Amino acid sequence: MADNKVTIVIPNYNGSKYLDACLRSLKKQTVAAPVIVVDNGSTDDCIETLRCSIKRHTDCYPEITIHELSDNTGFANAVNVGIELSQTEYVILLNNDTVANEKMTEKLLVAISENEKVFSVGAKMLQMKEPHNIDDCGDLYCALGWAFSPGRDKPAKSYGKKTAVTSACAGAAIYRKSIFDKIGLFDEAHFCYLEDVDVGYRARIYGYKNLYDPSAYVYHAGSGTSGSRYNEFKEELTSANNIYLIYKNMPALQILINLPLLLVGIIVKQIYFSRKGLGKSYFMGLLRGFKKISKGVNKKVPFDKKNLINYFVLELELLFNCIRRFVG
Repeated sequence: MADNKVTIVIPNYNGSKYLDACLRSLKKQTVAAPVIVVDNGSTDDCIETLRCSIKRHTDCYPEITIHELSDNTGFANAVNVGIELSQTEYVILLNNDTVANEKMTEKLLVAISENEKVFSVGAKMLQMKEPHNIDDCGDLYCALGWAFSPGRDKPAKSYGKKTAVTSACAGAAIYRKSIFDKIGLFDEAHFCYLEDVDVGYRARIYGYKNLYDPSAYVYHAGSGTSGSRYNEFKEELTSANNIYLIYKNMPALQILINLPLLLVGIIVKQIYFSRKGLGKSYFMGLLRGFKKISKGVNKKVPFDKKNLINYFVLELELLFNCIRRFVG
């Protein structure tokens, strides 16, 4: 069954190992949707191989548009290009190292259609090698300045209920395009990492909701581009983006209120990553984050009294999520 309400956008960088399986799983969807592959200047042969495969095996792939960028512009820019190219009411963002259950598109469409105040719905992401475990089930943000997925590495059966989250993981999530017009697209200053938390948090400021729906699920190889869960590139960029995210989305008073916990969060992370041999990367990322602030002053979300109740609710969640981080 075809649906003209949704487009699937796949950002791709050197995805020759994964892209074929990802696209073949989309051909099997109970609700068909056009696919836009935005290639981020790949240096492998993935796009050439894909074009050849499509010609030889037409019936194995959905309707695909390939949009090639000349350089690696990062996840945020790539998905923005795909979002702007799509002509549908909704857009699904999907990592190239995923294999989707055949009902993923259908279930995400149903979930987001139920309430016009819902900005995004994330799918359950299961670990490819250990599918009984969660890879991601939506992200929470806490007053320590930490974003985390509460189900990471835990049994999948423990996270079987639809629930509200701070942000959907953009590795497999559906978004309502009209809301991007009000809150802005993914912030390209992030390049990659935490860009989905940023846009989800921003939507919450404006009074929209983000959900996790386990009835839609995918299998995720994980770290298909960066190579591992912990590495210098990832930790430096993540810590930089987190400093920028805090500055950008929190009014000065909220930052001041949370400052003691934010400082504790930074110290704990510095110790943690130092023990993993990544202390320098984390610290350099903090410095890089302050540089991003100086360059991104015009991107700070303007405070509006109309959103005061949303800030208050978010602040309560930030505090409650500190507890969830350790006992959830």
